[in-house]
Amino acid sequence: MPAMLDRYRSVEKILYVFIAVIGVPVNLLAIVILSRGKCGLSTCTIRYLVAMAAADLLTIFTAVILGRIKSYYFRWSFLSITPVCSVIDVLSFTATHCSVWFTVAFTFDRFVAICCQKLKTKYCTGKTAAVVLTTIGALFYMENVPRYFTRQPRVIIDNVPWFCDLRDNVFTDPGWIGYDWVDTILVPFLPFAGILLLNALTVRHILVASRVRKGLKGQSKGENCSDPEMENRRRSVILLFTISGSFILLWMTTVVNFIYYQVSGEGFSFNDSEWIFIYVGFC
Repeated sequence: MPAMLDRYRSVEKILYVFIAVIGVPVNLLAIVILSRGKCGLSTCTIRYLVAMAAADLLTIFTAVILGRIKSYYFRWSFLSITPVCSVIDVLSFTATHCSVWFTVAFTFDRFVAICCQKLKTKYCTGKTAAVVLTTIGALFYMENVPRYFTRQPRVIIDNVPWFCDLRDNVFTDPGWIGYDWVDTILVPFLPFAGILLLNALTVRHILVASRVRKGLKGQSKGENCSDPEMENRRRSVILLFTISGSFILLWMTTVVNFIYYQVSGEGFSFNDSEWIFIYVGFC
């Protein structure tokens, strides 16, 4: 086990630096380009995409740079003082949860835009997007504040508490166990199921609408008429599936791992294959 952990940590040191070096400028560039509003996208779509990029950027900054990279290269900095790293943990989880639920909100917005024409004009607006995103951010910040109180210092040196370990009662207290279950449902199971369902309904609607429009235009008889409406929907669906598909793939290992151990009832044996599966999913 120690040898395996050492190998993993050696790879992790390089991996997280790579994520930070690539992720920070890419997300900043995405925010700048989208904020200019010259991408041919609606205002509400731009706001959702900017919010997702900002949440991803904050996740990289808190979880990767202030969390992982700091622990490897700046272990005894002030960022490792218990109250500070506890705040960083809260911000890290908040950013991750917001990133997830901003993706759900964007998926729902595209579902309404494509499948609910009567609701589209009222819901798919920049103002609605701003309200939805602000609400999600505030709710998940409040939901993650209790995490601050689950941390305790690993050591105390000259009356200064260092590092953040989970308190023992987190694993035994019914309140904390319930909190963990609620948190697991909120991220990633509910978003995972919601995105799959919304995408399935969207695809079904598009297939039905496509057949109807082709029939009306006579394309079923071999005519080749352009259809601007279907072309707009095609672009919208490509954008939607690229984002939601990435979310599903990236969270798949976490979901499969959790379901496996809940169904099998087995504890973690921490063999090589399990560690690889767990930490690849985490990274």
